[in-house]
Order: sequence, then structure tokens, then C-alpha cells
Amino acid sequence: MTAIREAAPAAGAVDVWPPDAANRSQASAPPDQSVSRLLDEAPISRFHRRTVLVSGMGFFTDAYDLFVIGTVAAILTTQWHLSTLQTSWVTGAAILGAFVGAMVFGRIADVFGRKTVYFTVAVIMVLGALASALAPGFYVLVVARFVLGLGIGGDYPVSAVLMSEYSNRKDRGRLVGLVFSMQAVGLIVGPLVGLMLLSSGMSSSLTWRVLLGLGAIPAAAVLYLRAKMPESPRFQARVKGDAPKAAADLHRFTGGSIDASSATEAPRRLMGLREFVTNPKMLVLLVGTAGSWFLFDYAYYGNTLSLPSILKEVSPHASLEMKLLLTLALFVVFAVPGYLLAVWKMDAIGHRRLQFIGFGVMAMCFVLLGAVPVLTSAVAPFIAIFGLSYLFTEFGPNTTTFVLPSEVFPVSMRTTGHGFAAGVGKLGAFVGVFIVPQLQHAVGLRGLLFVAGGAAIMGFVLTNVLPEPSGRTLEDVSGEDEGQFSCLVASPTQTSPPAIDANVAVG
Repeated sequence: MTAIREAAPAAGAVDVWPPDAANRSQASAPPDQSVSRLLDEAPISRFHRRTVLVSGMGFFTDAYDLFVIGTVAAILTTQWHLSTLQTSWVTGAAILGAFVGAMVFGRIADVFGRKTVYFTVAVIMVLGALASALAPGFYVLVVARFVLGLGIGGDYPVSAVLMSEYSNRKDRGRLVGLVFSMQAVGLIVGPLVGLMLLSSGMSSSLTWRVLLGLGAIPAAAVLYLRAKMPESPRFQARVKGDAPKAAADLHRFTGGSIDASSATEAPRRLMGLREFVTNPKMLVLLVGTAGSWFLFDYAYYGNTLSLPSILKEVSPHASLEMKLLLTLALFVVFAVPGYLLAVWKMDAIGHRRLQFIGFGVMAMCFVLLGAVPVLTSAVAPFIAIFGLSYLFTEFGPNTTTFVLPSEVFPVSMRTTGHGFAAGVGKLGAFVGVFIVPQLQHAVGLRGLLFVAGGAAIMGFVLTNVLPEPSGRTLEDVSGEDEGQFSCLVASPTQTSPPAIDANVAVG
């Protein structure tokens, strides 16, 4: 059982995350109770809710920055006389940066810790957004957007895994999904800000700079709170081998609601990078998580970032403001309910099963739009069916491709695995940004939708190789307690980090 106590923190103690106001009876953790076990059975606390907000600001920034660029690109195409290829670089540079950032920072977080990277990527997002707003020309803007993407990409594995490792087993999908659902707020705020600025009479040359500069605000707002966040107790205990520090962090971040003073963590066998990339089970998980994310992001980002040009074909005479209104309607009516449904029902339905459902409905919608000509020649039926695909995009693989990689890999390779999956996913988005406009020109809108439907079908098939993590502990899902990994972690009584085998540190 989770141990609860009433006592206030000792004099002079720093309590960053205050406890919920609730009655608590004093108790101690049983001697054989591990830090991981206490986390798995802990009730949702104020700390969990604050972590959702602090982590979610990264995904608000992600959604805002990645989706306002469609409007910015439409302005700059005229103002800077950009070619189709140059416009694709403006919209795709941040996604390419996210591919690199997810890979690099995912690995760094497994070597040096989640907390260090958590703060660093937020700083990079602030700098990238400000540099984008001040860019004097095309090349500087592309570089600045790439830097912004590095921070966005790095935020994916660290925010997902931190939330996953803080969570209990019953609510893990909901909590990690809540972090990701902050993207929905960014999807709405982006078009709203664009509409306000375009309607204000502000010059277009200033409008796009303000749009990009505002992306620095949410990341800057949480810098202090991220610096104060404790390291993941699972990482502290299992990878650094410092169970006493992990127990202290657990006690602190729950505000004393969990007394982990007697908690321990048995020595574990940790997987190193070399074994990770050669272990058949891990390779299957990498293919399943990264492959389905690649296929999803190809269809999602390619279609979403190209939505202004898609809507132009469906409604050739619509103004930029009207296209923004249609985009906003898609997000508010379809996408936001999808996020909410995913958070509400994910743990009950199952994370893997929800990914099956989402890919299936997406495939049907895209194939239907491609097969019936009248559906792409009028705005109302197109928005209705395209919107339904958006509902099951969020109530499906857009959320689950983020959640699943935070659960299926062992603790010493968890951000590495998630970073690889997220990076490959962003590579799919980058390919989509470049290929979708060319495909639309070559095969038309209906042909483009058939290709997106094919990608959804392939994502459905790849989901078969993944386990169902819902309701299970992270250690059970990853199999890390089965004694199959090759590098020993230090004794649980050790109070300083052990010397880490080179295979763990650098593979």
C-alpha cells in the first residue's frame, strides 16, 4: 500500500511542490517496498497536476510554433517571393530540427538524467522562437527554425518519460496524454492569434514576426519551474543506483504524502546502448513505435501544414482569413474533443487498442475522400469527413504514438527509445511537408488523400508488434526485471552515483 502521513515537513526543509490539502494518517513504507512500487500505487497528487502543466507548456509551444508557420509561410511567399522549395524549407526546418533534437537529447537524458535536459530544451525553444521573429531573411529564418526544432524535438522524449516515470500504473496513459493534449491549446491559440493580427490592420511584415515571437512566451514561463523539478526517482534509483536520493525526491515531490524513508530499490541489470540496438525484442519495439509514428506524422503534418493549399483547392476563392477560420473550426469542433476523449478513455480502452481504432478510422476517411469526387469539390462535406479523421487522429495515434514509447522501453534506455521513435516520427513529418505539395501537384488532392489512407493502413499493421501497457507497471511492460540485461547497477544502499559501465554511457 502507499504510505500516507500527516506530519509537516521538518524545519528548514524546502518543499517545492506543496501537498494537497487532505487528511493523512502517519505511516512508513514497508522495508521491502521499492521506490518504483510506491510510484506505481501512489494516488494522483498536486505534483502530478503541476507536472502536466509544466511539461505541457512544451507541447503548447510545439503546436503553436509548428502550426502558425503555415500562415507565416503564406505571408512570406508573397513578401520574399519564395519558391515552392523555399516555402517548404520555411515550414519544414523546425521539423527537421525536431528529428535531430529528439534523437540527440533523448540519448543525453538517459546518460546524464532527465532533469538537465528538461531545462535545456526549454531554453533552446525560447532562443529559437526569438531568433525566428528577428530573422532578416530566408536563410537566417530557416536556421532559427531549425534551432527551435532542436528544442521541440528534445522536449518530446524528456517530457513524456518524466511524466510516465512519475505516474502510477492506473493513470499513466491519462497523465502522459494530458501533457500531450496541451498541443490542443496551441492548435487553437495559433489560428486565433493569426486572425487577430490579420484583422488588426497590422502590416504583414510585422504580423509574421509577432506570430513567431509569441512562441517564446510559454517556454519562458516555465523555465524556473523546470529548474526546480526533481529528477525521476526511477532513474535516480535504477540507473544512478542512489535509492536514498530517489526516496528523498519521492517524499519531497509528493509534499510528504508518501513517506518513502524505508523504501529501497534492489540492484538491477541495466541495458546498454550496444545491447539495445542488437536486442531482437528492442528492435521490434523500435520498429513498432518509430514506424507507426513515422507513418502517422507523414499523413498528419503533411496534410495539416499544407491545409491552406488544400483548402484553396476545395474553395479557390477563400481569403487567408477564411482559411484560418476553417482551420480553427476543424481544430475546435474535431481535434479538441479527440484529445479530451483520448485522455478520458485511453486507460480504459487500452493504449495499443486506441491506436488501432484511430488508424482504422483515419484510413477509412482518407480513402472515402479520395474515392468520391463530390466530397472534395464542396467545403461542407470535405470539412465533415476530413474533420472526422481529425477527431480520430487525436483520439488515436497522435496521442498514442507519444504515450507508447514512454512505456515499452527499459529505464536505462527509455528516453533513448522514445527519442528515436519521436525523431523518426518527425522525419515522417519532414518528408510529408516536402512530398505533400509535390504529390498534390502531381496526382491531385484525391490522389494525395489515397496516399495518406495507405500510410494509415500501414500504421495499423505496424501497431500489431507493440504490447498493451495499459494498467501494467513500467517494469512489467519493458521486462527489465527479468534479469535479461547485461550491465549491473550499483547497490541500493549506495549514496553517490556509481561508476557507470561504458556500455551504458556511450554504448
